[in-house]
Amino acid sequence: MATDLVRIRRALLSVSDKTGLVDFARQLAAHGVTLLSTGGTYKALHDAGLDVTEVSDHTGFPEMMDGRVKTLHPKIHGGLLAIRENPAHEAAMLAHGIAPIDLLVVNLYPFEATVAKGADFDESVENIDIGGPAMIRAAAKNHADVAVVVEAEDYARVLADMASQDGALSLATRRALAQKAYARTAAYDAAISNWFAGQNGESEPAFRAFGGTLAQGMRYGENPHQKAAFYRSPEARPGVAQARQLQGKQLSYNNLNDTDAAFECVAEFDAAASAAVAIIKHANPCGVALGASLIDAYQLALRCDPVSAFGGIVALNRRLDAAAAAEIVKIFTEVIIAPEADDEAVALIAQKKNLRLLVTGGLPDPRAPGLMFRTLAGGFLVQNRDNAVVDDMPLRVVTKRHPDAREMADLKFAFRVAKHVKSNAIVYARDGATVGIGAGQMSRVDSSRIAAWKAGEAAKALGLETSLAAGSVVASDAFFPFADGLMAAAAAGATAAIQPGGSMRDEDVIRAADEAGLAMVFTGHRHFRH
Repeated sequence: MATDLVRIRRALLSVSDKTGLVDFARQLAAHGVTLLSTGGTYKALHDAGLDVTEVSDHTGFPEMMDGRVKTLHPKIHGGLLAIRENPAHEAAMLAHGIAPIDLLVVNLYPFEATVAKGADFDESVENIDIGGPAMIRAAAKNHADVAVVVEAEDYARVLADMASQDGALSLATRRALAQKAYARTAAYDAAISNWFAGQNGESEPAFRAFGGTLAQGMRYGENPHQKAAFYRSPEARPGVAQARQLQGKQLSYNNLNDTDAAFECVAEFDAAASAAVAIIKHANPCGVALGASLIDAYQLALRCDPVSAFGGIVALNRRLDAAAAAEIVKIFTEVIIAPEADDEAVALIAQKKNLRLLVTGGLPDPRAPGLMFRTLAGGFLVQNRDNAVVDDMPLRVVTKRHPDAREMADLKFAFRVAKHVKSNAIVYARDGATVGIGAGQMSRVDSSRIAAWKAGEAAKALGLETSLAAGSVVASDAFFPFADGLMAAAAAGATAAIQPGGSMRDEDVIRAADEAGLAMVFTGHRHFRH
């Protein structure tokens, strides 16, 4: 049975991140703890004037092979794994001159950061830690007698516990640290295995794992009775996970989900070519538009569905300026996310104390590869990110009438937006702005009708007698299985359509488009989003 209190007499420190190291080690020494260390950690402690023994002197075996072999030694692992008060273990320690190690402090080679900076294969492999995970797992297994620290953030907890208990650590602390240690090595190995799978071109490895680091605990999940937390993965992708929150209350589970959807949508549009704004509600766009300026784009996006935009998320593809900020804060908005923000814009938004403002430092690349996963009962699904971009697709005009230049530009715009609308998705657009969106319906015809109704309601809000869908184009995320969905779009006022094609009844749909005088383009790519 584990002893509640374990006095720390000897500690081994070997860290790549030296944050807070010297002060932590100095306070351990003040408790009478003997210090062991390796390589750069030893040098940092020695240079600070601390009494520290190098591991090679402790083991009597030199560090070798460029540091690959230094802690993989019985005097290290025996010191970590030996069960105290076990007569056989004590006899073995005595026979082989193995001293107990009561505290292990290790953080791993920065493999994730090395990959994130774009290192080549050899450099990435060289940053795979071997001795560190082996020691961490050994110490965590023997947490009844040994404490293990894998993050500098836990130094204060360890020191506080020792200070209150005359240099000892409690079983509760050791167990908590052991859990964290195993989670850290699991996340580390997951990052390495997924990187290797990518390097090898494997889409279906026999084992798949994902890991992350806690970014924020939450009051609840999608609903108040669900517990939730937010974790960051190793992927260095500009967005919610990497953003700086400049102001506003804590983001909720739904805020994070919706903000991610908004920023991924607006990132489809090249900031150098045009300002773009996406307004999102419940992970669906309720308005997306391009403009000469952010304020122009925002006003056009808001026009599409001003009712749904209330309490939504606003994403921008350019630096937020004061003019756009002043316009956005006119209605209740949950979150604004942009690559950067002007000081004047930040000051304006600060007047709304609960409005969250996030800056990301850049836009995610819509073409970048990546993995997505979704849990199922007893398993999970994994797929590549949908990184297909309409500009890269072999667009094929299948009708007698070809779209004119304006229609073609709007078709591409609408298909970009449809990629980010829940299936079944229908998007009406005109002049670089959505005018009606139908999302998440079981029937594509219903999505067409809902989008048309939205366009009509938007027109009424503007005091117009004609629907905003008149003269628009329509995009469908998947093929029209029958002509009825396309005809509903034509009845709403659409003059051209873009869809993947591939239905058994494509010829019937093409014939119907020709009879209605529509131009239609096939992309050959579907954008289901569930």
